[in-house]
Amino acid sequence: MMPTRSTWDGPSVQTGTRLLADLRAEIARADAKAAVLAGVLSLANGALALLPAGHAQHTPPVAAVLWWAGAVCLVIALLSLLLAVVPRDGSTRWESGRPLTYFGDIHRAARTGELHAALAETGRDPLTAVLLALTEASRIAACKHLWIRRGLIAFAAAASLLSGSLLLA
Repeated sequence: MMPTRSTWDGPSVQTGTRLLADLRAEIARADAKAAVLAGVLSLANGALALLPAGHAQHTPPVAAVLWWAGAVCLVIALLSLLLAVVPRDGSTRWESGRPLTYFGDIHRAARTGELHAALAETGRDPLTAVLLALTEASRIAACKHLWIRRGLIAFAAAASLLSGSLLLA
């Protein structure tokens, strides 16, 4: 007995397609958020690099330690936000007989000369394709949000440490 194949207008495929569109929009929002924050942090890094230059001889050691710790946290925050916007490929590699789920799959299928067959497989069982795409997109969104969260935590630490160093200086 052949397994039941889904159709593009089936409720599961329609729901999965809507969720996939939401996930892709969330990924785009996360990229935009991280890019703006990375730009702001880059400006802050430039401004803060100039601060200790004129006051290095008169800075108390505690303030200098706080400033350097804050500067390190600011760099960590910037790197975390840059890692949030790094493009991510799928964690699974397309192979013959699997449906196409994103541009990397299409590229691999075309490179191996199996694009026509892969498109046919995707059309025969759209639910599998949608489920694979949902899994991959949710992994990407979660990873981006993790790096944004880490960047914001590092930025909060940097703001506290740098403010403390300026108060003590």
